[in-house]
Amino acid sequence: MEIKTIGVVGAGTMGSGIAQVAATSGLRVVLQDISQDQLNRSLKTIDKSLDKLIEKGKITEAKEAILNRLQTSTNLKDLKEVDFVVEAVFENVEVKKQVLQALDGLLAPEIILTSNTSSISITRLASFTSRPDRFMGMHFMNPVPLMALVELIKGLQTSAETFAVVKALTEKMGKVPVEANDFPGFISNRILMPMINEAVFALMEGVGTAEAIDTVMKLGMNHPMGPLTLADLIGLDVCLNIMEVLYEGFRDPKYRPCPLLRKMVEAGYLGRKSGRGFYNYS
Repeated sequence: MEIKTIGVVGAGTMGSGIAQVAATSGLRVVLQDISQDQLNRSLKTIDKSLDKLIEKGKITEAKEAILNRLQTSTNLKDLKEVDFVVEAVFENVEVKKQVLQALDGLLAPEIILTSNTSSISITRLASFTSRPDRFMGMHFMNPVPLMALVELIKGLQTSAETFAVVKALTEKMGKVPVEANDFPGFISNRILMPMINEAVFALMEGVGTAEAIDTVMKLGMNHPMGPLTLADLIGLDVCLNIMEVLYEGFRDPKYRPCPLLRKMVEAGYLGRKSGRGFYNYS
């Protein structure tokens, strides 16, 4: 089946970026979220992002033409006729289960369903559907419009045909697909999140200030962004969720979430999106 229209469920940071990239690559997009306010914020974000990319010469097509390929909806049923779906809701198994089961009952049997999960088992998510052979992980990086990588994760029952279709679609969207096996955190977050978690431990134990820790990693290890600044960008709640997935999946104490990370999430200090994390953004 030729993929002409894709559905993206969840209009947060990741879903908005995926929708933008898909529309920019010539696909029609239905971006769905339960909140109209969130959809409105998403459209404003996409509009500003396109302006910047056009100004830098990275996009030559008129912005209006790209936006005309993007439809928003608060009704999941509006995805019934799409050719492909990316689920990009909150990184929580129960939330994803509800959404995936609803989509599975709505979509035609041949439609491939993917999840943008950053750490949850693809085999487990696939078990919530009746199409485990047509289900896999499609993990985009943040910010989606700028980052080339997409991790492609096969579940135990994902077919070779499904993987080939998703890989081709990833390349059509201008991204670089990299295959990862279905282990907690896959490749990216198996490596990244323990580093961020250790940086939080270093802060909690007074090894250095947030600024000192980030500066060491930027100037000493040539990272473009320090781990605490990156945690604020990702969202501390997301970092905590991923660490909990790693800890639960491996039962290894080296993946234990730092108590300071948990405390900050409980306080509502989630990073950039809340105005305060390891740094203040208000």
